Amino acid sequence: MSSIRLAINGRSYTVDADPQTSLLNVLREHLDLTGSKYGCGEGLCGACTVLVEGKAQRSCITRVGAVGEKQITTIEGLASGERLHAVQEAFLEAGAMQCGYCTSGMIMSAVALLGKNSQPSRSDIIDFMDGNVCRCGTHPRIVAAIEKAAKVMAGSAAAKGVGR
Repeated sequence: MSSIRLAINGRSYTVDADPQTSLLNVLREHLDLTGSKYGCGEGLCGACTVLVEGKAQRSCITRVGAVGEKQITTIEGLASGERLHAVQEAFLEAGAMQCGYCTSGMIMSAVALLGKNSQPSRSDIIDFMDGNVCRCGTHPRIVAAIEKAAKVMAGSAAAKGVGR
């Protein structure tokens, strides 16, 4: 066991864990951050997606020892107080979920996409989200939600004078 320092959702944590333990296991079992879901366990379905330094990363195949001191954001860290992130709000408004199991991973991937490309085309969205699986088949609503969030976020940035 090692003492590993983690920076998650703006807070510092120290966990005693084998550095080879998956980040997902540490999030869920050590820190009670259960928003990231265990899906395939092989990094293929996207249910466990978190952001590491702003980039989408599958927490089920990420070793906790590899992310010590890096900024990690989970679904629990997106909202600002009671105010949901624009992507979370858009997913709710578009009804972009049924069972909800994939939703946190979808949202985290969408946030990563919009952080990288603030005005993605429909094709960009579909390509980027390809690694996230929704067995309920709500992909059209997921794409619509991401398009809406992109517009809302662009409008917020314009209102704040970003890019001027």
